[in-house]
Amino acid sequence: MAKALYIAEKPSVAQEFAKALKINGQRRDGYLESEDSVVTWCVGHLVTMSYPEKYDMKYKRWSFDTLPFLPREFKYEVIPGVSKQFKIVKELLNRADIDTIYVCTDSGREGEYIYRLVAQMAGVKNKKQKRVWIDSQTEDEILRGIREAKDLSSYDNLASSAYLRAKEDYLMGINFSRVLTLRYGNSVSGYLGTKYQAISVGRVMTCVLGMVVRREREIRSFVKTPFYRVLSKIILEGKQFEGEWRAVEGSRYFQSPLLYKENGFKKKEDAETLVSLLKKTQSLSCTVERIERKKENKNPPLLFNLAELQNVCAKLFKISPDETLRVVQELYEKKLVTYPRTDAHVLSTAVAKEIYKNISGLRNYPQAGEAAGKILETGAYKNIEKTRYVNDKQITDHYAIIPTGQGLGTLNSLSLLSQRVYETIVRRFLCIFYPPAVYQKVNLVTNMQNERFFSSFRVLLEEGYLSIATNSFAGKKASDGEKGTGEEQETACDASLLEALQKLKKNDILQVDALSIKEGETSPPKRYNSGSMILAMENAGQLIEDEELRAQIKGAGIGTSATRAEILKKLFYIKYLSLNKKTQVITPTLLGEMIFDVVNCSIRQLLNPELTASWEKGLNYVAEGSITEQEYMDKLERFVRLRTRQVEESNYQYALRQFFDAAASNYPGKAADAKRGGKRNDKRLHN
Repeated sequence: MAKALYIAEKPSVAQEFAKALKINGQRRDGYLESEDSVVTWCVGHLVTMSYPEKYDMKYKRWSFDTLPFLPREFKYEVIPGVSKQFKIVKELLNRADIDTIYVCTDSGREGEYIYRLVAQMAGVKNKKQKRVWIDSQTEDEILRGIREAKDLSSYDNLASSAYLRAKEDYLMGINFSRVLTLRYGNSVSGYLGTKYQAISVGRVMTCVLGMVVRREREIRSFVKTPFYRVLSKIILEGKQFEGEWRAVEGSRYFQSPLLYKENGFKKKEDAETLVSLLKKTQSLSCTVERIERKKENKNPPLLFNLAELQNVCAKLFKISPDETLRVVQELYEKKLVTYPRTDAHVLSTAVAKEIYKNISGLRNYPQAGEAAGKILETGAYKNIEKTRYVNDKQITDHYAIIPTGQGLGTLNSLSLLSQRVYETIVRRFLCIFYPPAVYQKVNLVTNMQNERFFSSFRVLLEEGYLSIATNSFAGKKASDGEKGTGEEQETACDASLLEALQKLKKNDILQVDALSIKEGETSPPKRYNSGSMILAMENAGQLIEDEELRAQIKGAGIGTSATRAEILKKLFYIKYLSLNKKTQVITPTLLGEMIFDVVNCSIRQLLNPELTASWEKGLNYVAEGSITEQEYMDKLERFVRLRTRQVEESNYQYALRQFFDAAASNYPGKAADAKRGGKRNDKRLHN
């Protein structure tokens, strides 16, 4: 009797498939089997790309003579630590009684790559191969995925882009790391007084290093500029509020060189001069020149993709992106949430039609059961397809991360952190079925001797989605980090002041209690934290100055949702970047800055978001079928060949010394060590 083989990425996922398929067969070594089905698993990657020495032993020694390394055919090998499971999987893939293989690895580029390598190494032939593509591990979704499984060939373009991504990282990593180490490794180790220093670079991680180092240097070179604002204290029916002076058209200071910006002076004495002019009248008063009243709606935020969830978790829980990914992956495997490695903020139309099922399951969730019940009772979910939260065009592989409404029985067995991340996801999801928050806004312009003062007020009239946005553990702090955001420039306004403002009309005269000068100063750029870094990587296209190129690669990021956390983790591990675990703030190390300077002198393109994001966009084009695998490979090889030769022919050792000195001056202890090491190794530095 012919059997079907189901191959998952992990043992835990294989268990879920076995349960959904009602496979109560015998547990064997590395697989489960029943009368008509077999379920097996990988353990992540079973196969990897071979090191250069597997092509020829001459490549083991790093030498200019063997660069660039551009093999015609790439070699792969089984990872030694998992060879036993590979052997089991290989035998099953080729077993005579198995006629159909269901590929159940994670539904994405990396999951596709994991299976394709296994099938390639196992030599799978003459088998029907079908791809199961699912968004959660609930029983219904697994059975739907199996029922609607497409022929594996439908995903050939995705597989091609997966192979190319690996080849690109491999070729850039090997060639550029070797050539830079050979040319400048001695310069770095000589300066630091160490025996040896490999220079590790990569398509994505070097760009991230560049973003952090540039930001740090911007902060260092930033000079605080003081400025002076003039404020009026206005009395209205016994209440006080402030007006901020601005040098708008009609002001005696309009476009004056004395201004820092239109609302402040460069020098305090100029602000004092204005105050003196305005105080010349015996009693201070102002006239209402303009008053605007309007209601403003604030819509619920879009749903979580992985990058946004990592950013919010860094703020709320001070955890790193890889820790967030670990937690949400666990929630996914416990059937609590949908597939986590997604870039989408929206739902698909198909999911939106069945969304009541997810909401229904949440009625049994204590922290939000009442809200879920209210949504079902009012039918608030019924028109969700017509909103901005549903958009098929904005989804590539998977829709946003949302709760499945299932698996709640396992929630209490999870860590407190996992439970809180789950609640954060649930609340963001339920918010989209609530109305917007409604604010009353009042903008007031008052006139004193043709000088205008501006006041803004904002009062929350209807909570809308904000009524459920706050996590149960967060006190007054909104779970999505939005409540209170952007309101700092608006005057707090109670009901009685709002009522008085509503009565105001043009030309009304108000008493001014006092005029004051408030000193401020410009702020330096903020350092990245682990969450904002992930968002910056996702939105790398926005960092590109060239408008045409920015438009061309709109939506392209650095790395993917599946890899960004690992890239950061590697940069911390090799000590190019440092992470403050308490605050999650990222800073460069001296070594990281030195590597930046080496790359900046030799292969500057590696530091730029333009290059990295455009390569990522190219991989997407391959996945879409817009360009061929060969076209992409030809471009890649040309780039590697040209840049490798460029480094071989470069000679920046002497110039680098001044850059190293400048960087080391910011690391006092390290600078002294480097100085001693530099003197000991001065000859070596310039070899």
